[in-house]
Amino acid sequence: MPSLNQEHIDFMQKDLNYRGIVYEPLEDEVLDHICILVEEKMEKGMRFIDAYHVALASFGDTREMQSLQHRTIEFTHHNTRIMIKNYFKITLRNLSRHSFYTFVNVAGLAVGIACCLLIGLYIKNELSYDTHHQMADRIYRINTEIKYADNHMHLVTGPAPLAEAVAHDYPEIVAATRLRSYGAYLVKRDKENFTENNVILADPSVFEVFTIPLLAGDAKTALKEPNTLVISEGLVQKYFPDTDPVNQSLVLDNDHTYKVTGVFEDMPENAHFHFDMMLSMTGVEESQSPQWLSNNFHTYVLLNEGVQEQVLESKFHKMAEKYIGPQIKQLTGYGMDEFHAEGNKIVYTLQSIQDIHLRSNLLAELEPNSDMLYVYLFSISALFILVIACINFMNLSTARSASRAKEVGVRKVLGSYRTHLIKQFLTESTLLSMLSFITGLVLAYVALPYFNLLSGKALQLPFNDIWFVALMFGTAILIGIFAGIYPAFFLSAFKPVTVLKGKFSRGTKSSVIRRSLVVFQFAVSMILIIGSATVYQQLKFIQNKKLGFQKDRIVILHDAYALGKDLNAFKTEVVKDARIEKGTVSSFLPVSNSSRSDQVYWPYGEGVDSEYAVDMQSWGVDDDYISTMNMKIIEGRNFSRDFPSDSSAVILNQKAVEMYGFRQPIGEKITTYFFSAGENLDPDQTESYEVIGVIENFHFESLKENIRPLGMFLSSSNGMVSFKFNSENVEEVIALLENQWKQTAPDQPFNYSFLDEEFNDMYRAEQKMGMVFSLFSGLAIFIACLGLFALATFTAEQKTKEIGIRKVMGASVKNIVILLSGEFSKLIFLAFIIAAPSAWWLTQFWLKDYSFKVLIGPETYLLAGSLAFAVAFLTIGYQALKAATGNPVKALRAE
Repeated sequence: MPSLNQEHIDFMQKDLNYRGIVYEPLEDEVLDHICILVEEKMEKGMRFIDAYHVALASFGDTREMQSLQHRTIEFTHHNTRIMIKNYFKITLRNLSRHSFYTFVNVAGLAVGIACCLLIGLYIKNELSYDTHHQMADRIYRINTEIKYADNHMHLVTGPAPLAEAVAHDYPEIVAATRLRSYGAYLVKRDKENFTENNVILADPSVFEVFTIPLLAGDAKTALKEPNTLVISEGLVQKYFPDTDPVNQSLVLDNDHTYKVTGVFEDMPENAHFHFDMMLSMTGVEESQSPQWLSNNFHTYVLLNEGVQEQVLESKFHKMAEKYIGPQIKQLTGYGMDEFHAEGNKIVYTLQSIQDIHLRSNLLAELEPNSDMLYVYLFSISALFILVIACINFMNLSTARSASRAKEVGVRKVLGSYRTHLIKQFLTESTLLSMLSFITGLVLAYVALPYFNLLSGKALQLPFNDIWFVALMFGTAILIGIFAGIYPAFFLSAFKPVTVLKGKFSRGTKSSVIRRSLVVFQFAVSMILIIGSATVYQQLKFIQNKKLGFQKDRIVILHDAYALGKDLNAFKTEVVKDARIEKGTVSSFLPVSNSSRSDQVYWPYGEGVDSEYAVDMQSWGVDDDYISTMNMKIIEGRNFSRDFPSDSSAVILNQKAVEMYGFRQPIGEKITTYFFSAGENLDPDQTESYEVIGVIENFHFESLKENIRPLGMFLSSSNGMVSFKFNSENVEEVIALLENQWKQTAPDQPFNYSFLDEEFNDMYRAEQKMGMVFSLFSGLAIFIACLGLFALATFTAEQKTKEIGIRKVMGASVKNIVILLSGEFSKLIFLAFIIAAPSAWWLTQFWLKDYSFKVLIGPETYLLAGSLAFAVAFLTIGYQALKAATGNPVKALRAE
C-alpha cells in the first residue's frame, strides 16, 4: 500500500474507534478492508480524505459491514456484562480488604435502618387508627365545650337527647348513635362470676355508623330489644365454648339477665375504643332523659357524602338555642342571649373519628389516646438516625479518599472514564446499602418482640406484602445512591497527573464538609439525650410531687358491690387485722380513670345564675375515706357516725372554697337542683349541704390539668373498697384480703390493684414514649460514635509517620493524645452550642401541656453535653492512645 503512510493509518484507526466501528477483536480485519478501499480510490487520483470518506460509505453498505456491526453489538453487550461483573468483583474485593470500615458502615446503616423500620411500623400503626370502618372519613364524634362562670370544660360527651335531635333536625346526617359507659360488670353464665371491664351500652344504630361485623345475629335487630347484648368472638370461647351463644342468657351483676343476640368480630387493636360486650341501651331510663344539661353520652354521627363538617357544625348553635335555651331559662330566668352575654357558652363541635387517637385528649375519653406530637418526634428521630448513618458513610468515604486517590489515578491513565469510576463507586455504596438493609431487617425482626413489649403494640414486619419488599429494595438503592453520590463525584474528579506525582491534597472543602457532618451528628444526638432527660425528669417530678394524698400501700378491691349487704361487715373484719390501718368504701379515687360526677352548686340564698355558681366534682365517700387516703383537713372536721346530720353535709377542697368566695367556709351552705335516678332535673326542688370541713387541694386528675373544685358527700358509693396497709409483705396482705373475700362471697371474683399503679396508668403513654425515646437516643449516639471511632482510626493511620517523628523528637503520650483528639473535641463542643437552644425549644414545647411541670435547669444540658462528650472522647481517646503508645520505629519503617 505505497500510497498510505503511517499518519494515514493512525488517523483512520482513531476515527474508526471514535465512530465505534473498531474494537480490539476486530481491529485488523476492519482496518485492512478500509485500507484496500482507500488505496483503490487514491490510485484513481482522489485525495486521501475524500477516498477515506467514499471507502467508509461504501464499506457501510456492504453485507460484511452489517455482519461486523452485528458482531460489534454482541461484543458491546459482552463487554457491558464484563464491566458490571468487574464492578461487583472490585467492590467485593475493596470491601473485604477494608473490612473494618465495611463493618462500621454496615453496622451503622443496619442499626439506623432497623430503628427506622421499627419507628415506621409504629407511626403507620398510629396513623391507621379507626381506618377499618368502611365510612371512616364520614364518621364524626360530637364534642361539647362548656364555659359557665369560672368553669371551662371540653368534653367528649353530650346530653342523652343529642343524637336523636341531630338525626331529626339535620338531613346532612345519615345516622346517629350513642355509647354510655358504666364501668365494669360482673358476668356469669352458670355459677362462676367473671369481671368484664370492656362493656358499653349502645344504641341499635351502632351498626349503622360503625363497621362492626357480626359473625352471628342480625345487625338490624341485635340491640333493638331491652336486656339484649352482643359479645365478641373472644368471649364466646369464655362463656359458650361448646354451644351456639345466640339466644343464650348471661347474668350481669348477679341481678340482670340479658339475652345474647349476636357475636361480633374482635375489635382491631388500632381503634380508639375496644369492647367485648355491648348492651342494648333500649329501655335504660337515663337514655330517655330529656335533660340537655347533663353530659354522659358519647354521640357519633355518620354524614352524607359531600357534607362539609365545618358547614354543618356552624348550624349547631341553632340547635343549642332550640333545646338548651328553654332549660337554661327555666333554671336561671334568662335566655341564651343573656347567657352568652355573661361570657358563658355551650358549643357542640364535630371531630373526625380518624383524629381522635392522635388529636384528642379531652375529658371522659373512652380510652387513653396518644398524641400527634409523638408521631412527629419519632418521625424526626427516625430521619435523624438514618441521616446520621448516611453521614458516617460519606465521612468515611471522603476521609479515605487519599488512600484511593492513586487507584483513581492509575485507572484513569489506563483508560477509565469518569463515568466508569462514578458507576464503580455507586456500585460499592449500593451494594453496601443492600447488605446493610438485609442486616437491618434481621435486626428489626429480632428486636420487634421487645419493641412491642416496650411500646404496648402488636406490630409485625409485613414480609408477605409485595409493596413492603419493593419499598425496602427501592429504598436500599436510593440510600445507596444518596449516600454514595458525593464520594463518587468527589473521588472521580481527581486529576491523574497530580495524584500520581504525589501532590494530591484533599483540600479544605471536603474537610469542612466532614467536620460539619460530625457537628450535625452530635448536635442531633445531644438534642435526643436532652429530650430523654427532660421526659425522665418530668416523670420523676410526677412520682415525687406532693399530691395531697397517699398513693403507696393502698390496695383497691374492685366490684365491691358483689359483696352486697355484707360489704361493711367485710370491711370491718379486714380492718381488725394489725397489718391493715384503715379501709374505705367508695367508687371515687384520686386518679383520672376512676368514677367522675360533676354538678352545678351555688351559695345558699343565691341562684344558679350567681357569679359564684360552680360546676363541681361531687364524690360520694364514707367517713373513713379521708383518713384512708391520708388527706389533710385544714379547717373544720371529717364526717362522723356521731353526727346524723352529716348526710346533708359537704367537705370542700380549697379550690371550691375559693370559687364560692367563702371567707369563713365552715357553716356556709351550697345548693343544687334535685336530680331523679333517671337524671331528670326538677327546677322546683333543690338540696342544700352545709360545709363542715375544708380539705387541702389534692391532684385527682393528671398533672396536665389544673386542680378543679371538688366536694365530698357522705353516701354509699360501693364500687370499690380500699385499704391502707403497713406491712412490708404485700403478698401476705393480698392473701389476707382474698381469704376474707372468699369467706364472704365465695362465688364472686376477687380482683385487686394498687393505687400507685392506677396513678402510674395516667402517665403510661409518657412512660412508654420516654423509654422508646431514650432507646433511640442511645442508638443515635452509638451510630455517631461508631462513625467517630472509624474517623479517629483513619486519622491515626494517616498520621502514622507524623506520630512516629513526634515520638522520636520527644513528644509524650499525652501530647499525642491531645493532638489527635483536640480537633474532634472542638467539633463536639460546637455541636453542644448548637444543640442546647434547639433542645430547650423542643422540651418547652412538650412541657407546655403540663400545668404542673419540672423546671429544667442548665445542669440538665451540661450533663447531657458532658455525657456525649465523654462517650465521644473515650471513642477517640482509645484510638489516640493506641497510636501514641505504638513503636515509632515501626511507624517510620512502614512509611
